[in-house]
Amino acid sequence: MTKRSPFRYFKTSPEIIRLAVMMYVRFPLSLRNVEDLLHERGIEISHETVRFWWNRFGPLFAAEIRKKRVSQMRAYSNWQWHLDEVFVKINGETHYLWRAVDHEGEVLESFVAKRRDRKAALKFLRKTMKRHGRVHVFVTDKLRSYGAAMKEIGNADRQETGRWQNNRAENSHQPFRRRERAMLRFRRMRTLQKFAAVHGSIHSNRCADPTYLT
Repeated sequence: MTKRSPFRYFKTSPEIIRLAVMMYVRFPLSLRNVEDLLHERGIEISHETVRFWWNRFGPLFAAEIRKKRVSQMRAYSNWQWHLDEVFVKINGETHYLWRAVDHEGEVLESFVAKRRDRKAALKFLRKTMKRHGRVHVFVTDKLRSYGAAMKEIGNADRQETGRWQNNRAENSHQPFRRRERAMLRFRRMRTLQKFAAVHGSIHSNRCADPTYLT
């Protein structure tokens, strides 16, 4: 059976839709900034159209990128994951954005939780392993929640901690922080989860070209 195109009901070309979504997600631009940049290129769309495209196609593009990435990296016997968490404010309330990053700095998984205890760490690890499989080494900071979660799922012998070993994951937070400021923070936990997942997959140099997904 031929797979139906997700763009079949849209008059705008898929290349323009990809370009708009990639610009909005990858760079610290507002919806109106994307509208203005496309207008300079002779593409007349409103910022609300960009919002609709991002909500409709952002997760689709991110899933395609993630699928290609994981299929390549699973072949490496020394595949490492770097795990870290960063606090994010939602309506003045502190939440935690957990991230799994591979040894090349590519974000594999993002997970938003209200706490950073053993239960949240366990849920994050199980979600990541279910989607990406098992890994050779987990590199974490010295947060006890990781050790407790690793022990419960039987991966305690694969955990490594160190003062500088987890810089890969900590550096991955910087692009998200710049994007967060451009969006004037988040108002709902669901919106943060969705955007963090899409942003983590799309934010890399090779994904900036909208033809990457063709």
